[in-house]
Amino acid sequence: MLHESLLLILGLLFAVFLLVMLGQKLGISYPIFLVLGGLALSFVPGLPRVAIAPDLIFLIFLPPLLYEAAWMTSWNDFWRWRRAIGLLAFGLVAFTSGIVAYVARAVIPGFTLGLGFLLGGIISPPDAVAATSVLRGVKVPRRVTAILEGESLINDASSLIVFRFALLAVLSGTFVWQEAATSFVVVSGMGLVVGLVVACFFFLIHKYLPTSPSINTALTFMAPYVMYLLAEEFHFSGVLAVVSGGLLLSHLSHRVFDANTRLQANSVWASVSFVLNGLVFIIIGLQLPIAVEGLGNYSLQQAIAYGLLMSGLVIVIRLLWMYPAAFIPRFLSEKICNSEPSPGWQGTLVLGWAGMRGVVSLASALSVPLLAADGTAFPQRNLILFITFVVILVTLVLQGLTLPAIIRFTKIAERDDRTPLEEQEAGVRLHLRTAAVKHLQRKYPAETEANELIARLQQRMQTEINLTARTLNSLEVNEAGRETLRQYHLVLLDVLGVQRQALEHLRHHDSFDDEVLRQQEAQLDLDEAKVKHIER
Repeated sequence: MLHESLLLILGLLFAVFLLVMLGQKLGISYPIFLVLGGLALSFVPGLPRVAIAPDLIFLIFLPPLLYEAAWMTSWNDFWRWRRAIGLLAFGLVAFTSGIVAYVARAVIPGFTLGLGFLLGGIISPPDAVAATSVLRGVKVPRRVTAILEGESLINDASSLIVFRFALLAVLSGTFVWQEAATSFVVVSGMGLVVGLVVACFFFLIHKYLPTSPSINTALTFMAPYVMYLLAEEFHFSGVLAVVSGGLLLSHLSHRVFDANTRLQANSVWASVSFVLNGLVFIIIGLQLPIAVEGLGNYSLQQAIAYGLLMSGLVIVIRLLWMYPAAFIPRFLSEKICNSEPSPGWQGTLVLGWAGMRGVVSLASALSVPLLAADGTAFPQRNLILFITFVVILVTLVLQGLTLPAIIRFTKIAERDDRTPLEEQEAGVRLHLRTAAVKHLQRKYPAETEANELIARLQQRMQTEINLTARTLNSLEVNEAGRETLRQYHLVLLDVLGVQRQALEHLRHHDSFDDEVLRQQEAQLDLDEAKVKHIER
């Protein structure tokens, strides 16, 4: 049994890699392609049925994925757009859950208001991985990406709390708004507290114990599980614990991690995150046979119709929410108008259309218990699971495939009000090099005169200052200056390629150790990645 499970996992991983490569070749975002690939695989005769336990997603997949998202989120951007993020993560989730609840009760036979809120809590949170993977292929203002990433960090927690209270109401048959509101505050607030406390504990370990890059990297994988498990043990929000702890440790990481730790941790986390996301999205597609089974009194056509109805409903609700939420506060508050640039109809439309559902919705639907409190079958469980599957499929495929076209239609990239990324990076380099030269001149004047190596260090810093200043001038002048910079980057990439070839020749000689060659190769990798990041 263990061997079969291992072979199945390895087979799924291999399928993930093939589908991702094929998706890149076709220019399709990998979450969309993986879900479609998993859906196609579910029709293959003889393929083992992949019935994944909900606890496996919540416990194994969710903590590291949330932690990685929190770690990569810019705290400054998160705080700057906190109002927009809060309106989406809390206001829109509650609004969507309520509308879905009443529509489901009115349209679907046998659906109570409690079941409606249960379904609303399941299908209300968009998935950030799907949205950001689509946005990587097109240019959008960083404001849009920051709001989507910030929303995804919080809306998972708010939707799961709605789901938890709705499930309790269905199982117990009672629901008291005052108790639910109080519990919401306690569950959310204490989840934040648990995450921050655990984050401080790991910060002290990183800072004061004699750790190594490998130990530090391993500890970063341990932290989200400790945060999640400890919060859930006391019935608090494990999601908010992971998010708050991840944001805090990310903000403090520069105080405890050296360059080797950062390079190693970033590389390891990038690979693990890719594998986990890939498995989750292909598993979503493989859930079709399970979702179809046990529909009971509902035919497949009826279930598809309900799924399409709910898919259209959540899409329309998000679009209807976006414009009042974006412009009414600006109309009512002069302070908001002065502190935040107008999103325009373009940015609002892109944010409204980027509401693709994903892993949290699937995990929530699968976690609905099989039996009610009295031992009977949980009402409408299979229909809820099927509707959730349809909503994920429709939003991922429809919105995911059309989002790039909408971005091109709105020309939103031309409305970015922030300083271009390459100008910011050049400004930072200029500031750092200037500080270094001033420090050398102030603290080591005698050593600079007497030591040729220190003198050359100062000359190199001064040369980089001059080059960076010219780069900034090229960026600020006109398009001709930008073309000059692009030409410089092309030449630099060509030079780096020649250096790689020379390094490859050195591998055939015994004069240099492999460790030295690997270090030089890593430096070339960093230089090339920096140029390609600016040109992207």
